Amino acid sequence: MDSRNRKRDPERKQDRNSLFDRLVIEDYKSTPISSSLEENRRLLMAIYKDCSDMVLREFHIEDGPAAIMFYIDGIAKTDAVDMAMKALMILEGGEHFIEQLQKNTLPVTQMATLDNFGDLFMNVLSGDTGLLVEGNRVAASLGLRGAEHRGVSEPETESVIRGPREGFTEHLRTNTALIRQKIKSPRLKMKPLIVGRETNTSLVVTYIQGLADPKLIDEVVARIEQIKIDGVLESGYIEELIQDNGYSPFPQLQITERPDTVAASLLEGRVAILVDGTPFVMLAPIVFWQWLQASEDYYERFYLGTFLRFLRLLCLFLALLTPAIYIALSTYHQEMIPTNLLLSIAASREPIPFPAVVEAMIMELAFEALREAGIRLPKTVGQAVSILGALVVGQAAVQAGIVSAAMVIVVSITGIASFTLPRYNAAISVRLLRFPLMLAASLVGLLGIVIGVMLIIGHMARLRSFGVSYLSPVAPLSVTDFKDVAIRAPWWQMKTRPAFMDAADADRLGQQTEKLGQNGDAAENGTRNNSNSD
Repeated sequence: MDSRNRKRDPERKQDRNSLFDRLVIEDYKSTPISSSLEENRRLLMAIYKDCSDMVLREFHIEDGPAAIMFYIDGIAKTDAVDMAMKALMILEGGEHFIEQLQKNTLPVTQMATLDNFGDLFMNVLSGDTGLLVEGNRVAASLGLRGAEHRGVSEPETESVIRGPREGFTEHLRTNTALIRQKIKSPRLKMKPLIVGRETNTSLVVTYIQGLADPKLIDEVVARIEQIKIDGVLESGYIEELIQDNGYSPFPQLQITERPDTVAASLLEGRVAILVDGTPFVMLAPIVFWQWLQASEDYYERFYLGTFLRFLRLLCLFLALLTPAIYIALSTYHQEMIPTNLLLSIAASREPIPFPAVVEAMIMELAFEALREAGIRLPKTVGQAVSILGALVVGQAAVQAGIVSAAMVIVVSITGIASFTLPRYNAAISVRLLRFPLMLAASLVGLLGIVIGVMLIIGHMARLRSFGVSYLSPVAPLSVTDFKDVAIRAPWWQMKTRPAFMDAADADRLGQQTEKLGQNGDAAENGTRNNSNSD
């Protein structure tokens, strides 16, 4: 009995794999449109059985042939469907061929003729309206989409003081339009793809032709086309499947919901991936230094952007190392702490029954739980609950003798520092890496921290994002790209695009523009020349 089951398992697995590779929509691409309207109707009724949202309307074109219009209620614009049907019902002259209807009759801007049910079903499930006419071996797909979707609003995860306040939505065409409004160039290309055996999720790979490396474009498209999955409901599905190292804690694609951030990345030669149904757009490739960069850095004066980046870099180290350093110093290296501070810490830790590492773990996990609770609760109460919860829990834990006051301060500094990182997925990586560093510090002190940091840097040095080194332009070294790493140089000095992107057109400033703003001489000379001419 068991041997028979073992023999059948490989066959079952092979059958499942072969079944999975046959996409439902792809199967029907081999089914042609019949000239018999009754056969087409029976096929539609069989496929859309028990589908209450499918609307099928049979009618006659004037005194001519019978026809069928069908669409999905809720994602098609019903008033436009009614207008198209009315135009067909009052048709004069017996024009009943699909091609003639497309040229002379139907008031529809987007209309396509299809010869198979696979393409027809794909368009209808995306919001179009299908039209079948007796005696025709082709069908018409009318672009009458009208699904409800959220309007453009301010991004919630990337707020700015100065800069555009518009963010992406869950509607793919709205998102492509927002990018097109930023980059009004015919070189902006948007390549459509479809992923998901059941969901048939629409994707768009967008890039600027002549800037983005063709090898990068081909690699992104090839990785997406290799995906075989039953459904894609969010861009996170795609991100996890196409990244270079799936086990790395570091993000290898940048996630954003700001159109201006996407436009700026496209102008540097990057590629953006838009997924229908989510406001988050993926950008590839990414380097470590993008963790510290925000779109607002380029809208304020360059010295303010540089100051903020250094501040974020400092907060990155604080968020990653503060608890570990406290554990190492208080456990192994007390001689490195000033005497008065050491006596204060010792007095506060005297009633604590746990070692420093357990104390830190308790507080860090409590802080992470409060942060998660604040996100999941309704907005009206979430922020208040998270702040009050942190204060109440921290004060109660100190009074109960579970943790020391010094540990509460350390965890508070760590939490505040982690909030300064503009990339949410990067901040998650820092929060996760904090725990193994705390364990290393509890085992061998500062030596454990040094070993842990070296392992992290070594992993980052080996990491690639679509062929680009994660630590570029520091490793490998590119001095010309330092103008936009930890510092933000003035615009007149950022004459070229990043060298590690290998953009086809490296120049981004003209020679005359390079001279503007460098000093006051140009403007002063221009004013003097104007006064002389007067």
